[in-house]
Amino acid sequence: MTTLRLRDIIALGFMTFALFIGAGNIIFPPIVAQQAGDQVWYAAFGFLITAVGLPVLTIIALSRTEGSIAILSAPLGKVASLILTVVCYLSVGPLFAIPRTATVSYEIGFSQMAASYFSNEHYSILIYSIIYFAVVTVVSLYPNKLLDSIGSVLAPLKIIALAILGIAAFMIPAMDISPAIGKYQSSPISEGFVSGYLTMDTLGALVFGIVIIHAIHSRGVTNQKLIIKYALIASIISGIGLTLVYLSLFKLGSGSHEIAANAQNGAVILHAYVEHAFGASGSIFLAIMIFLACIVTAIGLTCACAEYFSGLTGIPYKVLVFVFVIFSLLISNLGLTKLIAVSEPVLSAIYPPAIVVILLSFLAKYFKRPHSIFAPVTGVAFIFGIIEGIKVTQFNSILPQFLNNLPLSQQNLAWLLPTVIIFCICITLDKFTNCEKSN
Repeated sequence: MTTLRLRDIIALGFMTFALFIGAGNIIFPPIVAQQAGDQVWYAAFGFLITAVGLPVLTIIALSRTEGSIAILSAPLGKVASLILTVVCYLSVGPLFAIPRTATVSYEIGFSQMAASYFSNEHYSILIYSIIYFAVVTVVSLYPNKLLDSIGSVLAPLKIIALAILGIAAFMIPAMDISPAIGKYQSSPISEGFVSGYLTMDTLGALVFGIVIIHAIHSRGVTNQKLIIKYALIASIISGIGLTLVYLSLFKLGSGSHEIAANAQNGAVILHAYVEHAFGASGSIFLAIMIFLACIVTAIGLTCACAEYFSGLTGIPYKVLVFVFVIFSLLISNLGLTKLIAVSEPVLSAIYPPAIVVILLSFLAKYFKRPHSIFAPVTGVAFIFGIIEGIKVTQFNSILPQFLNNLPLSQQNLAWLLPTVIIFCICITLDKFTNCEKSN
């Protein structure tokens, strides 16, 4: 029976961690920390639930289904499962996450340098994105080499760069922490919880599951128990790494009021901090760190999306790599602010049903009729998720006033209580139903 060497297990853990640490993971904690102010660690607690806890649980859940979202969500029914799977892949693929990696790495690391060479910003973004996605394409065309290319080479470089920034955040703090603003004054934990959506870590975990499982298979491991064991170890390693990175970024952002007052996004805060901590040379360091962080995630997402849609449509894997890369390149040229504005309502709608499916997957074996629980509970979460998505758009005025008065509505968690109520009703009916367990 083939097993992984210690070196491969560590590389797998590093690869898993490196896949997660992308654009959103770096730009959102600093802005959350700045706005949370003196409530920063309460906000950080909520943030870590959705940005670390749920992704780790997702990888563990997927390890039992060969990394397949389709199998994980099968109790929803064929159509609903397919819709959820496709939406997840597209959201963390060519629609939002992959383009965002290019946009963030440009705006944080290279925009200022490009300004000195190009008078037109659109040209500089285009040229950068072409080079960026050329690298993504070359590595993504050979998915069986990911454990070597990412786990053994790119991931360690990425970790070293993040470690330098993390240590600096504590050793060279910015300024004093200011009072919290907005909803962080009254409900910092729930605000942090919802802000964790924007990292896309949980949706990313649903997609990365297949990449991680295939990486284990690439070393000849086929035993299901060993696959689950190695995936569990990898998820724990990545969870620890993510937590350390987030805590350092929260520390960095919490004192950033004076060096980057009223920043529009975390990219502005990071720029200001590295100049504060490292001087002019900080821009070069930041550019390298962000490039490594983003491109590894882009490669992982491209591989996962091409792998899934190749199996779904029969289109060759390498053809889909080119299709997704070209589409992502075009979307990335819209700019970071537009991408965030468009993705926020979509993620607010998708996350509740995704969370429900992940949590229910651990309980499915105790249900007599999994479909009769998965479908209604996930459906309610999705309906309220759509409402939450509309609330963060300019169309929020079309919603009836009573929806804004629902329990936890002000915390953007109005979906939680109805979902729990429907779950309790469904589990009670399932318990007293005399029938054989079925899928």
